[in-house]
Amino acid sequence: MSYRKGLKVWVEEKGEGWVEAEVVEVKDRAVFVLTSQRKKITVLAEKLLPRDTDEDLGGGHVDDMTKLTYLNEPGVLYNLKRRYALNEIYTYTGSILIAVNPFTRLPHLYNEYMMEQYKGVRLGELSPHVFAVADASYRAMVNDSRSQSILVSGESGAGKTETTKLIMQYLTYVGGRAAIDDRTVEQQVLESNPLLEAFGNAKTVRNDNSSRFGKFVEIQFDANGRISGAAIRTYLLERSRVVQINDPERNFHCFYQLCASGKDAELYKLGHPRSFHYLNKSKTYELEGTNNEDEYWKTKRAMDIVGISRNDQDAIFRILAAILHLGNIEFSPGKEIDSSKIKDPTSNFHLRMAAKLFMCDPDLLISTLCTRSINTLEGAIIKALDCSAAAANRDALAKTVYARLFDWLVENINKSIGQDVDSKVQIGVLDIYGFESFKNNSFEQFCINFANEKLQQHFNEHVFKMEQEEYKSEKIDWSYIEFIDNQDVLDLIEKKPIGIIALLDEACMFPKSTHETFATKMFRNFSSHHRLEKTKFSETDFVISHYAGKVTYQTESFLEKNRDYIVAEHCNLLSSSRCPLVSGLFGSLPEESLRSSYKFSSVASRFKQQLQALMETLNSTEPHYVRCVKPNSVNRPQMFENQSVLHQLRCGGVLEAVRISLAGYPTRRTYAEFVDRFGVLVPELMLGSYDERALTKGILEKMKLENFQLGSTKVFLRAGQIAILDMRRAEVLENAARHIQGRFRTFITRKEFVKTREASISIQAYCRGCLARKMYMVKRETAAAIIVQKYVRRWRLHRTYQQAHSAALLIQSCIRGFIARRYFSVIREQKAALVIQSLWRKRKVIILFQQYRQATVKIQCAWRQKLARRELRRLKMAAGEEAKSVEILKRDKMIESLSAECAAAKSDAQSEHDKNRLLQRQLDDSLREITMLRGSKIMTAEAEKENSNLKNLVESLSKRNSSLEYELTSARKGSDDTMKKLKDVEGKCNHLQQNLDKLQEKLTNLENENHVLRQKALNMSPLNNMSMATKAFPQKFATPIGLPNGEQKHGYETPPAAKYLASLPQSLTGSRRTRMPVERQEENHEILLRCIKENLGFKDGKPVAACIIYSCLLHWRAFESERTAIFDHVIEAINNVLKKNLRSNGLFATPSRRSGGPLGIGDKIVQTLRSPSKLMGRIDTLGQVDARYPAILFKQQLTACVEKIFGQLRDNLKKEISPLLSVCIQAPKSSRAQPGKASKPPGVGAQPPSNSHWDNIVNFLDLLMSTLHANYVPSFFIRKLITQLFSFINIQLFNSLLLRRECCTFSNGEYVKAGLSLLEKWISDATDEVIHQKRKKTLEEIRQDLCPNLSVRQIYRICSMYWDDKYNTQGISNEVVSAMREEVNKYTQNLVSNSFLLDDDLSIPFSTEDLSMAIPAIDYADVELPESLHHYPSVQLLVKHHDPQPV
Repeated sequence: MSYRKGLKVWVEEKGEGWVEAEVVEVKDRAVFVLTSQRKKITVLAEKLLPRDTDEDLGGGHVDDMTKLTYLNEPGVLYNLKRRYALNEIYTYTGSILIAVNPFTRLPHLYNEYMMEQYKGVRLGELSPHVFAVADASYRAMVNDSRSQSILVSGESGAGKTETTKLIMQYLTYVGGRAAIDDRTVEQQVLESNPLLEAFGNAKTVRNDNSSRFGKFVEIQFDANGRISGAAIRTYLLERSRVVQINDPERNFHCFYQLCASGKDAELYKLGHPRSFHYLNKSKTYELEGTNNEDEYWKTKRAMDIVGISRNDQDAIFRILAAILHLGNIEFSPGKEIDSSKIKDPTSNFHLRMAAKLFMCDPDLLISTLCTRSINTLEGAIIKALDCSAAAANRDALAKTVYARLFDWLVENINKSIGQDVDSKVQIGVLDIYGFESFKNNSFEQFCINFANEKLQQHFNEHVFKMEQEEYKSEKIDWSYIEFIDNQDVLDLIEKKPIGIIALLDEACMFPKSTHETFATKMFRNFSSHHRLEKTKFSETDFVISHYAGKVTYQTESFLEKNRDYIVAEHCNLLSSSRCPLVSGLFGSLPEESLRSSYKFSSVASRFKQQLQALMETLNSTEPHYVRCVKPNSVNRPQMFENQSVLHQLRCGGVLEAVRISLAGYPTRRTYAEFVDRFGVLVPELMLGSYDERALTKGILEKMKLENFQLGSTKVFLRAGQIAILDMRRAEVLENAARHIQGRFRTFITRKEFVKTREASISIQAYCRGCLARKMYMVKRETAAAIIVQKYVRRWRLHRTYQQAHSAALLIQSCIRGFIARRYFSVIREQKAALVIQSLWRKRKVIILFQQYRQATVKIQCAWRQKLARRELRRLKMAAGEEAKSVEILKRDKMIESLSAECAAAKSDAQSEHDKNRLLQRQLDDSLREITMLRGSKIMTAEAEKENSNLKNLVESLSKRNSSLEYELTSARKGSDDTMKKLKDVEGKCNHLQQNLDKLQEKLTNLENENHVLRQKALNMSPLNNMSMATKAFPQKFATPIGLPNGEQKHGYETPPAAKYLASLPQSLTGSRRTRMPVERQEENHEILLRCIKENLGFKDGKPVAACIIYSCLLHWRAFESERTAIFDHVIEAINNVLKKNLRSNGLFATPSRRSGGPLGIGDKIVQTLRSPSKLMGRIDTLGQVDARYPAILFKQQLTACVEKIFGQLRDNLKKEISPLLSVCIQAPKSSRAQPGKASKPPGVGAQPPSNSHWDNIVNFLDLLMSTLHANYVPSFFIRKLITQLFSFINIQLFNSLLLRRECCTFSNGEYVKAGLSLLEKWISDATDEVIHQKRKKTLEEIRQDLCPNLSVRQIYRICSMYWDDKYNTQGISNEVVSAMREEVNKYTQNLVSNSFLLDDDLSIPFSTEDLSMAIPAIDYADVELPESLHHYPSVQLLVKHHDPQPV
């Protein structure tokens, strides 16, 4: 292949495997490329591989490797890497599934809804998934009645066990279980996993928990496809690991668990693993993140679950401890030649412990280990064994005991699970170790790789067979295609009489043979074999070229590990054990084994036989393959190591499948895809041609390609031909690009020239305008300057005048003010002098008056004091009555004299008072003036003080006001909070009160029902059947039929109760209402059953049967009966009609699929819809009829029937529309855009996309509406039914975008949009009573309302799956997708459910009250009784009186 500059290629790099590069220069055979790391290297052309130039378009990845343009190693590797970065861990390679371990939880991929999506879907129709492979195997088993097998392979840690669990989980989901069992098969098998892992898993170089055996889980099915049993088959247990391990590997987990078991270990005299020979060959005793003691108890719990008794558990652990003690027995040379004995007391202690744990004779154990018996005709000959032979004998015993113990455990696990020996078909899931290649490879790796070579041959045959089937289906010639086989490697290993295994067995039979003699003989026999090579630095190592690469084996331990002797003494020793489990492991030997007590058994030969049995099992089944890949060695998510994954792809046979495809026609494209991509090579053929096959052939013939094949729907190209086409396409596109660039540059240059010319013209015009404007501005400024100067001069003169005028006025005013102030000051001084003089005179007078008055008072006081003392002395001296009278006379005289003096004093005082009054008047005038001045001064000071006080008061009031406002605000907030809390408490109280009312109502109903059941039990007894007397219900259970609240008003009212009660006979007593004769009941039952079963149809839109049934029940007073069975018969008859009319095969699909005519639903169902809401729910207006408990229960049962009818109709509609919707999810090939045909002439119009599938849905909806209207289904019921149906359509369309990548495309979106527009048109054409059309949302509303409602995982899923298949434009950038992936990882950690799919709504969208209010009332009075019922006496009154009169 020739390379040119700019071509995208893959170049091999040591660290990364392959890296992206681009050719920058070509010189002869040397090609210079620039890698993605910007490194320029030189490589040979033969070492480059072509890369798809359009790989970045459409998401950059495919879900099936066969869709890759270039099917090669780097293409496969990087396709897996891109899908892994998007958490797309599953990828197809044809029918093979590749599963990359995500090392993180992805629960949304494995829930029940996802299993339902893949149920019954053809492989490849949905995105790759392990459920798809499991479903394909199950469908093939059911359809072909042939057993299937699923081969899960991969290296340790790749997720094989988890994948096996998921497969069993899905098979349990689709298959169920025929028998009733509390545990599923998946649970039973998984419960045994800890036990099998403990005894069959060990640490290897690459994995801490590697399975050292092959596990084939066989799930058995019965003839109906139901799971009937299961079994676990084990293959190829690595027995040699028991006695020999290499550092840093470990022995089987159970030994380390037992050593860490604490008291149990002490019981068996066990210590640290380093003290035992079988465990201390490796220094690794503990595993990171694993506690051996905890694992020990998990193993014991698993034994309990499997059903192993405690005695057997003790025996199992005794056997394990005995094996460890057995390994510590050492031998030393005995007294005789070539004999041996126990070396020391320590070895003797371990021997005694081993014998004690085996429960056998210690001496017999010593004899068995150190001697060998040979049976001859004369008798048995005892031969002593040397130390090496005794040690080999010891190891053989340990391996035999452990292998038989493992087989016993598997057998007990199978008994616990339960096998079906009569099963004809089964599905087997094989979980086996993968290809191994280490630095040092021994006998174990040789056997494992031999098994993988066998499985690879089976895999190659299957892949080649699938290739042949595709070639046959496309009707192309494939006879000359060569089959790539690895039979030569298998012959090299297993062919007899000369093969590696045969030579190894032959060397093991001779005691003196060594690994050198074995290697020499092998090289001599296979010196010319191209698959076997000899190493340069070793004489005994050899190299085998396997399908996955070359592996170097070291033969040092081949002979020891291959030897496995069947020793009769071992069997005799342990069969005589007192432990039932030990003796049961070693039954009687065959006769031929008894002849020789020491028969050689080859491990490799037995391995080969088990492998052959496994291959026979696989060959009898149809295989399915799952290849598990470990993306990195550190077990971290979102890490992808190219070199490690490439190695696993080679070891897993994926690249071998690629080589098989390359041998035939690796490139396959549908004609539409081929024409879309390469139609540009023949534009002359694209005009007016629509035959894609002819266009494909024309393209290939024009390119002069040979050996291609044209199939029915695809074109098949040989390896390298697609590269030639891509190169030619790139040349055409480059020429076209150059032509377009030239035209575009011409256009750009002319455009620039025109712009430049227009700009120069504009600049010139602008410059001229600028000059003109500048001249104009100069002239205008000159004129303006003159005007400004004139006004400035005027302003200056005016301002000078104004200044002089103002100065004169100011001087005048100042002089006049000075004179006035001086005159005012003189007057004020004169007035002040007068005031001072008057005040001074006044003061002098006041002082004189006060001095005079004080002197007068003092004189009077002194005189009166003197008189009083004198009188006191006189009185003291007087005594007796005479003295008193004398004294009285004297006193009277004194009084008279004093009175005279007082009168004189009064006259003097009066004159003095007149003088004082005059002075007082003058003083008052002076004081008045002083008081006025002081008052004015005091008032001024008080005013100032009051002003300051008022200011302080205002400030304090403002502060107080602000604090009060703050307190008011906080109080208001507190009151609002309190009011809210009160409202919440009130709402909660109301809600609790409602719940309490509901609970009381339910309790009342339960009490009523309990009472009725007791009454029925009493009636069913012989004594009560003989008695005609009945017991009345308590009055508290008697309520009117319908709603308990009689005051509720509905949209439609029924006629008054008196009208319906007119024809009731007045002679019916209470006892007769409650019980009728048996004959009358049977006749009534027959009437009602005929009304329900016969198709009485409708009259004026009224259901005849429902009206008659209601009239009869009202006529027979059934609603007032306290005990009656007539309602039960009515409900039973209605349920029988529902079972016949509502079946799962559909009701509204097509006329041919419906059993009847336009009334396919049956008018009885519609009568059932109407009867509970209109004929039972409206009797609350019949105030004279008291409904008893049977009538109330009858209403509840009718309500349940309505809900059942709605649910069954809705589910049947979904089943009918699902097939129509499934073909509308993805656009047909003919409706997709074809870029190659874009250059049609203008006259040729594009054909509109076909909407025939959407037309089928519209026709289905039209048929549904016509059927519902023909059966008089209420519009409210229709509206709810259609709403849920459209909700189901929305959910299915949205989930298809998230599940199928081919649906998440640009053209498919246009197709679905066109279909939805048809449905919108149908909605707009439908009448308003059917469905209310929602307002169409704008783009802004979708962006702001709809998008935020989507979860992060849903948006990420859509962005990662979307690709533009019409214009090949890039979708969401990788940076945005990476950022969204980080958000999804954060979002997922806090989720309980990570499902990104929408769930279907299965609720009932209405209540009985809603239905009762929406449906108009029915007047059944004018409904005539059918003639077929006229002969019944019970309804004669209805025949005579159609219109009941009021009572």
